[in-house]
Amino acid sequence: MASEAPPFWWERPDWRAYALYPLSAIYGAVARRRMNAAKREKIDCPVLCVGNLTVGGAGKTPVAIALAAAATQLGRKPGFLSRGHGGSFSEPHLVDAHHDSARHVGDEPLLLAEHAPVAVTPNRAHGARLLTESGCDFLIMDDGFQSARIHIDFALLVIDARRGLGNGHIIPGGPMRAPLLDQLRLADAVLKMGEGSAADLVIRRAARAGKPIFEAVARPRDPGVIAGKRLLAFAGIGNPDKFYATIAEAGGTVALTRSFGDHHFYSDDELIDLAAAARSDGLEIVTTAKDAARLRHGSAAAQALLEQAHVLEIDTKFEPDSVPERLIEETLKNWRDRKLRNGV
Repeated sequence: MASEAPPFWWERPDWRAYALYPLSAIYGAVARRRMNAAKREKIDCPVLCVGNLTVGGAGKTPVAIALAAAATQLGRKPGFLSRGHGGSFSEPHLVDAHHDSARHVGDEPLLLAEHAPVAVTPNRAHGARLLTESGCDFLIMDDGFQSARIHIDFALLVIDARRGLGNGHIIPGGPMRAPLLDQLRLADAVLKMGEGSAADLVIRRAARAGKPIFEAVARPRDPGVIAGKRLLAFAGIGNPDKFYATIAEAGGTVALTRSFGDHHFYSDDELIDLAAAARSDGLEIVTTAKDAARLRHGSAAAQALLEQAHVLEIDTKFEPDSVPERLIEETLKNWRDRKLRNGV
């Protein structure tokens, strides 16, 4: 669904959102029932879920990577659970960042695998067992908040400060994955990503429900790579505009943009067109780490474009810096309490 998100989802609700309201109501009711009635297998390992309220573009993956780094600093051995959007493995699979391609495991798992072991499977319980058998003792679930079938010890919902809930309607009339209050009720905390006021409604409701509110921003790891340069920026992610804004904030001039659907696999013709457009206007090329993961094991055209492109790596900066450690410790505390209560 994320790759097919129509633009009207991110605008004020109009006739399209209201025309689809009956289907949104049905989708929301089903999502509510699944979330409330789901049988969640208890794993003998702490599980921290990084989810979001809407489809695509909130910045979950950089947050998950930052939390894995914090867990490592605290002496844990983290592992990631991922569905692997766009991948082709039917059985649980441990990602090999050097040999697996995005077509096989998905683009986000390849990024995650640079930081900790990753199990790719729709069946999170099977993936969890695969990771614990390989030595992981702290699991971070990238997405899956609404659909997971394992017990979550701490659920962190990420919301983009500029996009918020979009038009506020549930799929298919809007980007919401389930009714807001039902999602907040099952969350342990909310993380506001970036600067802006679009998330204020969620923050107020989460605060009234007694949920802790944290803040973070996305920052380029090496802004000097693009500072002062005129660029053709292309991205196949959930929120390309957020990427283009980050480039501008880092000092780059975005002269041309090319946006594609989330998790888009580029054809050779598209790649050749991108290179030609940059060449004709005297521009350098920049793209996201997620797009680079899709190109890395691709065709000769993909390799050629990647060689000339700047890849803008993004890090999550929490405010204050101690937030990741707090989230790890809260997860561990909840896991220990669960073991004392249930023995699992």
